[in-house]
Amino acid sequence: MEKNTQFVGQSLAFLDAVEQAGRAAELNRPVLVIGERGTGKELIAERLHHLSPRWGEPLIVMNCAALPETLIEAELFGHEQGAFTGASRARAGRFEEADGGTLFLDELGTLSMAAQERLLRVIEYGEVTRIGASRPLRVDVRIVAATNEDLPAAADAGRFRPDLLDRLSFEVITLPPLRAREGDVAVLAEHFGRRMAAELNWPQWPGFTAATRAEMEGHGWPGNVRELRNVVERAVYRWDEPGRPISRITFDPFASPWKPRPMMARATAPTENAVIPSAPAAPAPLMFEEISDLKAAVDAHEAAIVQAALERYRYNQRATAKGLGLTYDQLRHCMKKHGLSAG
Repeated sequence: MEKNTQFVGQSLAFLDAVEQAGRAAELNRPVLVIGERGTGKELIAERLHHLSPRWGEPLIVMNCAALPETLIEAELFGHEQGAFTGASRARAGRFEEADGGTLFLDELGTLSMAAQERLLRVIEYGEVTRIGASRPLRVDVRIVAATNEDLPAAADAGRFRPDLLDRLSFEVITLPPLRAREGDVAVLAEHFGRRMAAELNWPQWPGFTAATRAEMEGHGWPGNVRELRNVVERAVYRWDEPGRPISRITFDPFASPWKPRPMMARATAPTENAVIPSAPAAPAPLMFEEISDLKAAVDAHEAAIVQAALERYRYNQRATAKGLGLTYDQLRHCMKKHGLSAG
């Protein structure tokens, strides 16, 4: 879990989730944190622990998806010497390590049904039995679990125990994705940008150009805050003119004309009669001597510029207008004039 982190944001949806976590922290009850990847579930778990009466005790983290199914139970509950092949010595599990404190179970939805059953018994009776042991041990652990799955749907499908879901869902905190946090993209971009500039020993923070800010506002951010941080820090690190606002960002670091083809595409050779699709044709260069209708030529290029901008900003019209230096009404008029789709 990342240290020296803090909550940054001003949207009501985000602040409501943070406040909900602060209220739930005081109670000795399980909490389930739901959210897409990169929304800050780990930070909420830290907040729940540090604002609770258990703040001076251990906060133990376990990513349930990081281990093979055969080792998850040994990690959670521990094992005795000789309990299975390779168990050369006894080892305490995460529950014993977290005794008196908090156990954060990330990616909870990946737990096997057998591990779910044992987890349910620990929650109900406060006892954990190491693999290969005959006597249980008493533990006092508060559980905070996180997932990006729809657990009620998983329970309906038979992939998650409904009784375990009932025990874990005393409080459920659902974090909003970044695309739903109005105004937070700009705030977070400034925060991460300033921090990266300081790390690079820039004399001052130049900020981003208006077009770059509009690009960020128009992006969908499927990776949420984690993706935004990577994009901003990459942009700062690649910028060679600290005295000028940053005007170039890269959303996809893998984008390249030399990007390897998928393995299946390389392994499958075209058959004799196969039709190989041709690459899309590049737009024809503007030939001034061939222009016989100035208005039609200007209109055609205006339409092409607006269409390209719409695609660049993923059809976010307000971001497109800002990026082109137009008002929203001017952009709408231009789209209507050229019959351009709103995406």
